Amino acid sequence: MNLLKKSLTALTICAAAAGATLVQAAPVELKFAHVVAENTPKGQMAIKFRDLVAERLAGKVEVKVFPNSQLFGDNKVLEAMLLGDVQMAAPSLSKFQKYTKSLQLFDLPFLFKDMAAVERFQSGPTGQEMLGSLKKKGLIGLGYLHNGMKQLSANDPLRTPADASGKKFRIMTSDVLQAQFEAVKGVPLKKPFSEVFTLLQTKAIDGQENTWSNIYSKKFFEVQPYITESNHGVLDYLVVTSTEFWMGLDEDVRSELSKALNEAIAHGNAIAAQKAEDDKQAIADSGRSEILMLTDAERQQWVDAMKPVWAQFASEVGQKNIDAAVASNK
Repeated sequence: MNLLKKSLTALTICAAAAGATLVQAAPVELKFAHVVAENTPKGQMAIKFRDLVAERLAGKVEVKVFPNSQLFGDNKVLEAMLLGDVQMAAPSLSKFQKYTKSLQLFDLPFLFKDMAAVERFQSGPTGQEMLGSLKKKGLIGLGYLHNGMKQLSANDPLRTPADASGKKFRIMTSDVLQAQFEAVKGVPLKKPFSEVFTLLQTKAIDGQENTWSNIYSKKFFEVQPYITESNHGVLDYLVVTSTEFWMGLDEDVRSELSKALNEAIAHGNAIAAQKAEDDKQAIADSGRSEILMLTDAERQQWVDAMKPVWAQFASEVGQKNIDAAVASNK
């Protein structure tokens, strides 16, 4: 009888061990949530990352992508990440204001002359140093993803700053962007990205700022008669995760994820550059929205009106960071 009990006990222990092994072998689930369509640079980057991870970390990590605010909007995703409800996201840089003031730099109007300057800055020492500015808040910046330069759209033509006076513009949650539109006597309204089309369609707001790919993929051009090619700012994203999740991974898994993400970001950035051209052309070809090109004199009026915002936020952003950004234009 004792022998039978010992055998049963041994079998029970073996079964329990086998069960534990099965639990440990289950792949880590990585939920990647974002707010834009799958055919955008961010959407394509996320899909590329998912596929690379499936190829290289099969059985270890499974990436599930949730586009179009299916899980969380950008205003809630970072809180959800800290709670463990989502493991990766790529909010616009404006969304990190409550976690760090330094990333507000990317919202400063007319700071970068083009995307090449943005790339030089982000890949340089100052830009890389800024990736770590979230660590005290439990987040880790993993890399920058481009979307492109921002344009202005509205129900009426915007050629000079005076044309923006009194107009209601949707903005992301950003004090810098609020100051930017207040500088031209506009009325900035902080609203979720998912609500922009309806707000424009119902004329609850007069205009918005966005990149060519977002204006096209979200069909803003269908409800905005005019788009001014202002290139007044940059809309980029920060791919981010929680410190708890990231540091909880095995080092070899973390290394492979980093490599896959860097490749996916490069893929997304290449798409962003091409889509900026293609989507602008598609909007022009549609005939639904007139694209307004600024003269040098008109553009200078916008620069003169908005540039004082730099000084307004220099103490929060860091003057040395602004200086490094300006240097990247050369």
